[in-house]
Amino acid sequence: MPKISKAAAPPARPGKSAKTENDAAHGVQGKKGKAAKAAKPAKVQKKNKLATGSPKLPEAAQVLGSDVVYQGPLFRVTRDRIIEPSSKESVREIIRHNGSAVILAVDNSKSRKDPWIVIERQFRHAANQFLWELPAGTLDPGEDPLTGAQRELEEETGYRAKKWKPLVKYFASPGFLGEAMNVFVAEGLVAGHARPEEDEDIDFRLVKLSELLKMIRKGAILDGKTMSCVLLYNELMKKK
Repeated sequence: MPKISKAAAPPARPGKSAKTENDAAHGVQGKKGKAAKAAKPAKVQKKNKLATGSPKLPEAAQVLGSDVVYQGPLFRVTRDRIIEPSSKESVREIIRHNGSAVILAVDNSKSRKDPWIVIERQFRHAANQFLWELPAGTLDPGEDPLTGAQRELEEETGYRAKKWKPLVKYFASPGFLGEAMNVFVAEGLVAGHARPEEDEDIDFRLVKLSELLKMIRKGAILDGKTMSCVLLYNELMKKK
């Protein structure tokens, strides 16, 4: 491997010795007592904070027209012609949904570090298999998300909770689905009688948080809301 030689020092400018130039570069005083100006250090560019939106663009699209192409009991599909915030005109087909409530029901009466979590097992035709999930349900039109969460937990599991607090709100698939997922943590569980709807066949049980995390790592949990909510809850628990 060839040796890499050090770069040769630049030749001195006419009328000045190499020592004089070297002294000036390092701020050494000359005969008249004046120090040579040192080069200003390069400015370090500060990292910008994560942008939440561009102030130059509108925050919403301008809807030029909207046609309902499907109307069902749970959602409708619209074909919207819009001008996006970037001023680009486009056509989007969107599933319009009232939104859902998701409940992370926690029994921490015996252990706060490794509480029991209520999960359900039910058949999902869209996935063509049984899935383990957190209790959840569709909100009624105009329904308050917390009210919907309390209703869904009692209907599907029989449990009521003494303490409720929001965990997160997110959109599961915002490219075409307008469903907002409103997630709540329910604590202080009180058992009761479940009242599932006629088309619901739900098997529920309590699983320790540590076991639920193992199920996620092993791929036994395939439901997105369950994975994201349990992992977020676990991270927040670590900070307490």
